[in-house]
Formats: sequence, C-alpha cells, structure tokens
Amino acid sequence: MREMRSSLLVILYGGLCGPTAAIAQSPVSYAVQVSATVQASPPRISLVWPTDGGASGYTVYRKVLGANTWGNGIASLGASSIGCVDSNVAVGSNYEYRVTKAASGYSGEGYVYAGIQAPLVDYRGKIVLLVDNTQSSSLSNELVRLQQDLVGDGWTVLRHDIAREAVDPANTNSSIWTARSNELAIAKGLVRTDYNADPTNVAAVFLLGHVPVPYSGSIAPDGHIPQHLGAWPADLYYADVPYDTYIWHDVSVSTTGADDTRNWNLPGDGKFDQSIWTLPMTLQVGRVDLANLPSFSTSETELLRQYLNKDHNFRTRAISAQRRGWIDDNFGLSTGEPLAVTGWRNFAAFFGASNTVSGSDWFGTLATNSYLWGYGCGPGTYTSSGGVGATTDFAANSPQVVFTMFFGSYFGDWDSQDNFLRAGLASSGYTLTSAWSGRPYWQFHHMAMGQTVGFSTLVSQNNLGFGQGGYDFNTDSGFIHVALMGDPTLRLHPVAPPSALVVLTNGVGGVSLSWTASSDTVLGYHVYRSPTAAGPFTRLTTNVTTATDYTDPVVTSNVYMVRAVNLEMSASGTYTNASQGIFQSLNAAAIPPNVTLILPTSNSLFTNPANVLLTASVFDPANAFTNIVFYANGSPVGQASGPLPYSFTWSNVIAGAYCLTASAMSAGGMVSASGPVDIIVAGTSPILTISSLGNGTYSISGTGLPNNTNRIEFSGSLPATNWQTLGTVTADPFGAFQITDSNLSPQRFYRTVFP
Repeated sequence: MREMRSSLLVILYGGLCGPTAAIAQSPVSYAVQVSATVQASPPRISLVWPTDGGASGYTVYRKVLGANTWGNGIASLGASSIGCVDSNVAVGSNYEYRVTKAASGYSGEGYVYAGIQAPLVDYRGKIVLLVDNTQSSSLSNELVRLQQDLVGDGWTVLRHDIAREAVDPANTNSSIWTARSNELAIAKGLVRTDYNADPTNVAAVFLLGHVPVPYSGSIAPDGHIPQHLGAWPADLYYADVPYDTYIWHDVSVSTTGADDTRNWNLPGDGKFDQSIWTLPMTLQVGRVDLANLPSFSTSETELLRQYLNKDHNFRTRAISAQRRGWIDDNFGLSTGEPLAVTGWRNFAAFFGASNTVSGSDWFGTLATNSYLWGYGCGPGTYTSSGGVGATTDFAANSPQVVFTMFFGSYFGDWDSQDNFLRAGLASSGYTLTSAWSGRPYWQFHHMAMGQTVGFSTLVSQNNLGFGQGGYDFNTDSGFIHVALMGDPTLRLHPVAPPSALVVLTNGVGGVSLSWTASSDTVLGYHVYRSPTAAGPFTRLTTNVTTATDYTDPVVTSNVYMVRAVNLEMSASGTYTNASQGIFQSLNAAAIPPNVTLILPTSNSLFTNPANVLLTASVFDPANAFTNIVFYANGSPVGQASGPLPYSFTWSNVIAGAYCLTASAMSAGGMVSASGPVDIIVAGTSPILTISSLGNGTYSISGTGLPNNTNRIEFSGSLPATNWQTLGTVTADPFGAFQITDSNLSPQRFYRTVFP
C-alpha cells in the first residue's frame, strides 16, 4: 500500500514546471524556524521561533535521539507564542524537539537537536573507504592525507582500492548483465566483510572516484512519467548490510519507457527491483564521483585532487564560511509543495532564523559572500536548475558555500553526464556536499550539535514517517534515490588545529611533547596515544590542558596525537568540539612533510616567454609545514604558503629545458623535496648550443617550436652574406633537435632559418 501511495503522489504533483493553487504565502510558512539558547545553571533549554500571523497554535514534543515516535506533546501554546522553556534537562545531555504549528489551511514543522555542554566524541567508529584504483597512484599523497584526517577526527579507516566501474549503465545488451552484477557484488562484498567483522563499530562508507554505481527500482521522484520513470542510482545499496542478501533482488521490474536507457530496468540486468525501503539503513554513505563532467576543462584526477584539497582546507579552517544560510527558491508553492521548506527548517537550527537569507542570484551572491549552507531549487534538466544556474556555471565560478541542497527535475538522477548535483563538488569554490532535497525533505539539524553530514543522510534515508523515523513525511520519503554527494564524515564547525608537534624522549624515562597553539580561541588541548598512526587513539588527558606541552611518563613505541578543544555554541546549544588531530611519532626526530609537485606535469611544453604555474601538494602529519619553495635547475624561483593547493606563477621564463622541484619547509627547519618534473620552454627563435665531438666534428643542438623543420646554415664569419645550408632537421614533440657538422673547419658560425 505504501508504495502505491507514494507513486500516486508523484503523479499528483507532476513535473516541476506547472503552477497550481497555493494556500500559504510561501514555503517558509510551512516551517517553524525553531532554534535554541541554553544555560547551565540552572539547566534549561529555551526554544525560540519567529511569530506567524496565520498560526492558531503550537505544540512542542521531545524525544531522545534515535526514537521513532514523539509521544504526547510537552507543551501546547497559543497562536502568539514565540517559544518555550524546558527546565527538565541536564548539563551534558542532548534532547530532540519537534514544534508543530496549526494554521488556517496549512501547518508547519520545525526540529532542533539541543544540548548543554554535550560531551566530546573521541571515537566515531570505522569507515570503509572504497577508492577507484585508477586514481590511487596519482592521488597517493592526497589519499594518505585524507586517511590521516579521518583518523584525526576519530575514525578508523578500512581502505580498499577497487576496480573502476567498467559496465556502462546505459548499455542494455544482455551480454554484459552478469558483468554489471559482478562488479557491484565485489564492491558490496568488501563493505559486507568489514561490517560483519565488527558490526558494532563499522558506521560509514566513503566512495571516492568512479566506484560501481548501483541502480534500482521503477521510480520518477521528479514527476516526469514516462520520460524519467525507471531505475535511478541507489547508493542505499552500500548503506544496507544486514538485509542485503535477501532484499536486493533483480527478478521482477521491467520498464523501458524512459528516454535515457540508463534508467531502463529488466529482470536479470544487474539493476535491482527495490523502489522503496521499509527497513532501516545501517551505514552512513557519501560519494565523491567527478567522472563524466566534460564541461570542466580539468581532468577527473585533478578535479578529485582539488576536492580533496578543499576537504582538507575546510577541516583545518584554512578556508571558512560565514555561519548563515542562503536560499534561492525558484519554485515557491508553484508545484503545490513547499519544496524549499527543508532549507528554512534546517538553517534555523544551525544559525537562528535571522541568519537565513533568501535571494535570486546563486553564483553572483556566492562569488563574494560566503555561506556555510545553501539551498537552491528551480525547474531542472540534467545539467541545470532554473533560476539557480547550470553545470557550466560551476565550471566557470567559485561559489563560496560549503554544504548545499538542490532540487529540480532530472539532475537528482546524479549518474548522468555533466550532472548538476555533482558539479558543485567539482567547482573550485568551497562546495563539499550536495543533496537532492525536496522530494523528500532532508533532516540535517543534528549537525548543529556536532553530528556528521553522513549521520543526517542516514536519518533522512530512514525517515519513513512519524511511526518510523519521526520527521515530516512527504512524497518519495523512503525511496531508493536519497543519496549524499560528498564526504560523509564532514562536520559543521571545524576548529583550527594546533601545529608543529614535536615528540622527544626526555632522558628521565618519559616522553615530552610540545606544540604551537591553535589560531582559534580554545579551551585547551587533549593528548592521545596509539601504537600506529592508523589508530585508534587512546586519550591520555582526562581534562583539557591549557598548556602547549605535555609529559607522558612512559616510553613506548607510539604515535602521539594532539587536538585543540573548544566549547562550540550554535543555534541549537553548546557541545564540546575538537579540531583535527596532528601527529608525531616517537623517534627522536620530527616527521618531515611530504611534498608532491603536481603542476606542471612531466614533459610539459611552453612557449617563450612563458608563465608557468607551479603547484604542490603537501601532507604533514605534525602540521609543522610553513612554506613551499619552488626550484628550477636547482635555483629557487618562488614560494607559497597556502592554503592548498600551494601555487606560484613563475613569469617570463626564457627558452630552455628545466628540471623543477619543490621543497616543503617545516617549523623545526626540516626540509623534504619532491620528485623532479622536466619541462621544455621553446622559443620561436631556437637557441643553439655547439658542442665539440672531437676530430673537428661538432654537434649543433637547439630547442625551438615542437615538430618544426629548421634549416641549419653556417658561415665562416658573422658579417658574411654567403650563409650556406648544412642541412635540415625536424624538432621532436618537445621542440628539441640536433645535427652534426663534421667538415673539420677551424671556425664556423651557425644559425637556424625556418624554411
């Protein structure tokens, strides 16, 4: 019955283009923009929200996190109420509230997860990291840094490099159906094995690169039937472990009416039957897949590198955004639904109602104004959201918004070429996550108290109504298309980490640690220890230390981690928050930073006079890195100090061959050098070099335009007019050429002429 109800709603709402009658004035009317202020003595949580002249009353509910039902309300309030106070609370605990609003012809909902000085989360569990193995080598430095960042935020990483998706989902030929099933089964098998080995602690899956994409169902959550009815990408397949062996089947659905054969679904074709989910998902899942984005001139590998750099920069507060929300709503109530209400509700819990801004210029506004969260919606195509922008806008601009929700037709089917939902992750701006939010609504409000975006994804996927999930239930809730684009472990409030960690034996049987303070105002620091850098780490400090040094009385073979600790205050309360960890091994010497020169690539060719962009990537577990110095043929040409990527433009480079390197300098004075990268700067007039080969024979070599034919001439004197041709020679693809003169002349001058 439930699947029929949802399907009927899809048809009733129709495609996202036509107007229908609206009851309330705008989507914000359907929200109760609830936020919370807290105090510790006496403990109390005060809920507040803006007044609504159309309201006839409010009801407040409370439950513990994870409960599926709200029970009876704890307060019934009049039409003019703008808040209430809950004094039945304790310091160190969290509470989830729901506020409903009754009004003439419409109703409203709001949620807040509130707490007073909620305790620090040291350990977040295990995360399965599935990496497209075609990217592993090129991104080795960035992947090691990502793993250490995850460990530094409390995760244990279980990494698997797996085969890239090989079977095109648009291919309907039965000869490849088994191959499609097999590549999905292999990827899921790795997740299942890790989960079964430790079901208590395995909590998340991070898909990086073009990891096999599951398709499932016969759905059209954007309302385009039959054009878009069929199987949609379904990363819920990776989120479900306990039930997957008997729920995910491929025996009954048969649909071939969609315009794109990617959405066709036939029995046995390797695409699953499930359209909706009635059992709870288990794992937090997020995907960063930047394949098949031809609107971006940068390669897939470099887009992934750029994303991983953005991810690290955000975690370490090298980039930060204003704590406010931006809403660009181009639907209003024209579809009969308050689609943008998911932005109004969540942003109030993050920032308070007054820090949510609505407007109509996504890329123009975000070019110069930063927002931590944004919501945009409008009539869609695979590559655009009307009134918001297009994939080409992401390729040309750098929007300063970190977490995003979008909604519109077609692009929620995210495994399409130049897909709009994935394009934000590929932009050079701040964007790190994206969700197709509107059908259904998403519940992100837990992030205001330190939960991950992956946790919110799992909550949203498991919201099957007030009897299961507990949140506003609208069309297509529980459908298999609900998925997160982005790193699922990201949290809302990064703290700047300390730096320059040094660990040394102290000569009296102990270990001395010292570090440089965080650039943020923090409560202090926690110190941790583990046998290896992979963790898990055990906290050594019961209370935060305000000093920037620590003594461990025991000398063992260990790795140490230090995190800065802050009491975070959001519009939902206060919680203890920690920075990324910095690491150092006990080996009486600092771990040197690891540096890789990523631009230019080896054997790159430039034309004189050249402007050469030098870019390096650095992984430094001790966060002791200070700056990068770039060298050409052993001589320094410039430096950079961050944030990632570390870049410098070497200008007006004359013709020649250059060996480029980069060196990372640490606070303790240690230096690490990158591997060499050779480039050629070719001149329009080649530069000749004459070398004696002995016995009156000379080699004349030069560097000019690649593949150009050069005529080499000689004369006995420079002023001569009787230059004679020695021969012609064609430069190689890098502009280099060489010719030999064996005429035993005691003196000759040479020149090149383009024939």
